Amino acid sequence: MTILVEQPEFGVEAEENKVPVDEKELVLDGGFVVPQINSFGQTFRDYDVESDRQQGMENFYWINHINQTYGFVKKMREEYGKLERMEMSIWECCELLNEVVDESDPDLDEPQIEHLLQTAEAIRKDYPNEDWLHLSGLIHDLGKVLLLPSFGGLPQWAVVGDTYPVGCAFDESIVHHKYFKENPDANDPAYNTKYGVYSDRCGLRNVMMSWGHDDYMYLVAKENKTTLPSAGLFIIRYHSFYALHKSGAYKHLMNEEDVENLKWLEIFNKYDLYSKSKVLIDVEKVKPYYISLIEKYFPAKLKW
Repeated sequence: MTILVEQPEFGVEAEENKVPVDEKELVLDGGFVVPQINSFGQTFRDYDVESDRQQGMENFYWINHINQTYGFVKKMREEYGKLERMEMSIWECCELLNEVVDESDPDLDEPQIEHLLQTAEAIRKDYPNEDWLHLSGLIHDLGKVLLLPSFGGLPQWAVVGDTYPVGCAFDESIVHHKYFKENPDANDPAYNTKYGVYSDRCGLRNVMMSWGHDDYMYLVAKENKTTLPSAGLFIIRYHSFYALHKSGAYKHLMNEEDVENLKWLEIFNKYDLYSKSKVLIDVEKVKPYYISLIEKYFPAKLKW
């Protein structure tokens, strides 16, 4: 299926208190402890440290910030919101992520299914009674299947990386904010003010976010009538919205429900970010538990 994009095209080229902890303790033992360094021996989410991946990540955000316009996001939501690419189960989608590595992630280069299980298992240890939160950890990144040819083979800049609202001013807390000066919306008075096309306390559900795996998986879960609580859907859609949950930006757009759900997202984010490790999960050992959660909260087959 061809996706028409007027401006710009995919072909653009340019791209807590922390406690030291042993890698094995992080995922396999007792309670979760926030590590001091990532699997590359560097500070988490350090986009400026000199490394083999640093230049690639900077190029990634250059392209991302130029291309993510209000018009682009609207087209992608309309196209992918049809959910006509495939029918499959949640676990089948998890297995597809064996083929995906996130080029925008400065903290890990393992296949994505390992990140999903590391996140879910770390949450499960600390919140054993919140099974919906375990499942949210497992599925939060499933939208990265957008990178695969069967889902359109979208470029990395249109699938991964930090997310942020479009249709209003780009907050300076967004990583590599300097590249937004080349985004057409940054010079459009309809989109470059504090509120842009939105209103005070309008609710984040009414705000268009930059297009990527977060928004896509949110659409998939919502339209397939998941019974996950509101906080679960909030986590899925906004877990990459670091300008909000790390910097406190855009709170003027939040309503009361968002404020309550943000508390859960802030809990979740610790596990999403700091559970990344070179210690891998035994997939077959934990699979029966997660299959039971999938059956509880989702239909057997979903439209994607």
